[in-house]
Amino acid sequence: MFSKILIANRGEIALRIIRACRELGIRTVAVYSQADRNCLHVRMSDEAICIGQAASSNSYLNIPAIISAAEITDVEAIHPGYGFLAENPHFAEICESCKITFIGPTPENIRLMGDKMAARSSMHKAGLPIVPGSPAAIKTKEEALKVAKSIGYPVIIKAAAGGGGKGMRICHNDLTLVSSLMTAQSEAEANFGNSNVYIEKYIEEPRHIEVQVIADRSGHILQLGERDCSIQRRHQKLLEESPSPVVDSKMRKRLGELVLKGIKSVNYVSCGTIEFLLDEKTNNFYFMEMNTRIQVEHPVTEMVTGIDLIKEQIRIASGEKLKIKQEDVHIRGAAIECRINAEDADNNFMPSPGKIEALVLPGGPNVRVDTHIYAGYEIPPYYDSLIAKLIVHGRDRQEAIKIMHRALTEFHVSPIKTTIPFHLKLMENPLFLKGDISTHFVQDMIKEESGIKD
Repeated sequence: MFSKILIANRGEIALRIIRACRELGIRTVAVYSQADRNCLHVRMSDEAICIGQAASSNSYLNIPAIISAAEITDVEAIHPGYGFLAENPHFAEICESCKITFIGPTPENIRLMGDKMAARSSMHKAGLPIVPGSPAAIKTKEEALKVAKSIGYPVIIKAAAGGGGKGMRICHNDLTLVSSLMTAQSEAEANFGNSNVYIEKYIEEPRHIEVQVIADRSGHILQLGERDCSIQRRHQKLLEESPSPVVDSKMRKRLGELVLKGIKSVNYVSCGTIEFLLDEKTNNFYFMEMNTRIQVEHPVTEMVTGIDLIKEQIRIASGEKLKIKQEDVHIRGAAIECRINAEDADNNFMPSPGKIEALVLPGGPNVRVDTHIYAGYEIPPYYDSLIAKLIVHGRDRQEAIKIMHRALTEFHVSPIKTTIPFHLKLMENPLFLKGDISTHFVQDMIKEESGIKD
């Protein structure tokens, strides 16, 4: 086991990793930007080093500064968390060349799954169903029109190297396809340094279902059940739950078998998530992408399985084998996570940075809060607006919803605006209560509240 780990991240995930390390008896080194000098992960770590100015490019994406901090503090490993450098194969390779263990998949895993077209091809060969689309990058409008004609509208343009809705456009006819192609390519280049895009058949009102996996270096693989992440806005998740209210035991078994085949085919190591679109009209699943890192929503899986994913990541990276067998994995009850963002949901989810003057965190049985905020903390404007994750567990989905509603009413952050009021509306929405949701649910809910008609 490692004796000291550097955490190349900030905020709640850095704090989450620090806590896991402390329970494993591992010392931690935090890195921070000048804007984060008062962040809680800096206070809670054993050592802390400033690695640059506020902008991510000068700090949390500054590979030379992070490697220097690792060498100065003599750490054995680096945990990247999620975001920033977590899915950067070059960073993982540099860690290896510096004899520092990267706590995550191999650079080859990251590179293969990071290229959405290569990932689609690889998973298709392994037997996973994929959404019909272009087999290679689309360069010209002629190629785009040819693919659209073969698969039929609507179609969606996606960045080959991206995610989070960047470089993504939905097109319903030739005119919008041609006008959107160049925009999507430019956006992909600006955000990911790669202008390649591809085209898929657009499935209208799908559910977003993902399966958590973990694998050790000996080829022992586990799938830990599914999460339903359909509650999202502009391809950014707002709420996640496990298990999905529409995945029955037969579908779950099929999903698990598909995922294990896919993971085995690429010799995957560490935590990862395979994401699917579910077309409820046909009950067909389609592979969408794989995230080669720990995800924001990993706590819902931890709550229903009792497995600490961060600790397992660290153990695997240190060379240990998984001690859990697939038959020992059981989904118990239901868990829901609400992402609490510093955003004004009534004002188009406008970011709301600033100083927190008063804070009350919820508690009680079956309630977990992962956060780095405290009264007096200044939320910086430079990073993601996520300030807390509220996770609850119940005997079933209905009990989990009731616990979440109660916990949300106890959660107070002022004077900044947060998404807490939005989540309270969600917990009272009749369609959500029935589990009748899709990836369009939030935008439809907002339209209904504002009186907008299609």
